[in-house]
Amino acid sequence: MSGVDPSPPEVAIPVSLRSRIQSDVTAAMRSGEALRRDVLRMTQNAVYLVEKRDRRELGDDEIAAIVAKEVKTRRESVEAFRKGGREDLAAKEEAEIAILAEYLPQQLDDDAIAALVTEAMAATGASSARDMGKVMAWLSPRTRGRADGRRVSELVARALANADLAAHDDAPHATAGTDARASSGNG
Repeated sequence: MSGVDPSPPEVAIPVSLRSRIQSDVTAAMRSGEALRRDVLRMTQNAVYLVEKRDRRELGDDEIAAIVAKEVKTRRESVEAFRKGGREDLAAKEEAEIAILAEYLPQQLDDDAIAALVTEAMAATGASSARDMGKVMAWLSPRTRGRADGRRVSELVARALANADLAAHDDAPHATAGTDARASSGNG
């Protein structure tokens, strides 16, 4: 059996998000990366607090949601620091966002979100801004952790406004007599 390769096949072994974060904390401690170590420890603590509150161990999806929440908090901090003229603190928060982003699923770009918005509008029959809740409810599970909710909401609002305008442009216009009664308040 001299022609058989004794090494095992190289197959990616799935590693839980919790294990990845823990091993990266250890690696950051060994390499002296204080910011990375501290950010990941804060994330571990956030996970621990939720687990303690709920009295159960969280899965990867739930841990990813906590990481996404940490990123959102830091984005809000960046805005606040910039408004306050604290560019140094904003830069630190952005560095923390970059570290946390490594633990999030691949983010959707605007084109991918727009395609999902179009699909959501078709699936829900949405045609005006009144249907925003239906569209967001359809999109939410499909974009959670993969897109900023505020950005998704902006794209939905824009698409619904465009659909509403298109519907008004296609609608038959009222006669002059009807318009006069409507504008005078008698009707």
